[in-house]
Amino acid sequence: MSAPDVVTCRGLTVVRSGRTVVDAVDLTVTQGEWVSMIGPNGAGKTTLLHALAGLLPAGTSVEGEVTVAGRRIGRSKRREIARMIAIMPQRPVVPDGVTVRELIALGRTPHVPRFGVEGPRDRKVVADVVDRLGLGPLADRVASTLSGGELQRAVLGRALAQQPKVLLLDEPTSALDIGRQQQVLDLVEHMRRDDGITVVAAMHDLSLAAVYGERMILLSDGRALADGSPTEVLNPELIGEVYGARVDVVLHDGVPVVLPLRTERPASDRAEDAEEAEPATPPGTEVSS
Repeated sequence: MSAPDVVTCRGLTVVRSGRTVVDAVDLTVTQGEWVSMIGPNGAGKTTLLHALAGLLPAGTSVEGEVTVAGRRIGRSKRREIARMIAIMPQRPVVPDGVTVRELIALGRTPHVPRFGVEGPRDRKVVADVVDRLGLGPLADRVASTLSGGELQRAVLGRALAQQPKVLLLDEPTSALDIGRQQQVLDLVEHMRRDDGITVVAAMHDLSLAAVYGERMILLSDGRALADGSPTEVLNPELIGEVYGARVDVVLHDGVPVVLPLRTERPASDRAEDAEEAEPATPPGTEVSS
């Protein structure tokens, strides 16, 4: 039996300040999928994620239809949407003075009755997230004092405490070294497998996007140019066309890895370099025939 559809977009178009940022995108994501969205800066990845979460700013024009877990975005209450969808932003805003445990507990807000307080179930969910993310030693630290990798884990914890059906990630590892990148993405992958969470992630690193994403969507100028497996989407010609980059794509354990190539310099430039590098003959050492 195939997995049910959790996210659907039909003709989604987003116009902001007179500019079309997302242009007639159709998208279907099934339960438990990890979909990596790639594309150059300004391609519309962040705007598309915010449209899925119902978080577009006032004054933005939206056409088309977005449905998540059977709920029509734009026609459902904010708290209902927040119970289904969590977003891990590229630049998280952390309230001053809150501890890691308090930051994660904010993820329970959609589940707490208005003017109510956290109950035993909420505290258990927070404790479980702290334990699963290995944040116990940091739980009482002020979140703003954490390192980049630690803070990313705490912000991920806040999203997971919402117990969402869909987790949206906006460049979740762009500021992290490779070790921290793997740590954060591995945690998301374990949660996806254990809890059946659906992941849609805008990712800058094409190779990482291929390692974790079962499926990739390439955006350019707000349009979805390609949608398929990493091996189908990551080909040198298409990447060169969209990114303006010279790359090679090689397979490692069946996963495509994108390698940038040096741009060839004109032969005339190389010849000039060779002439400049040729040692001059010291005076008085000429050899006569």
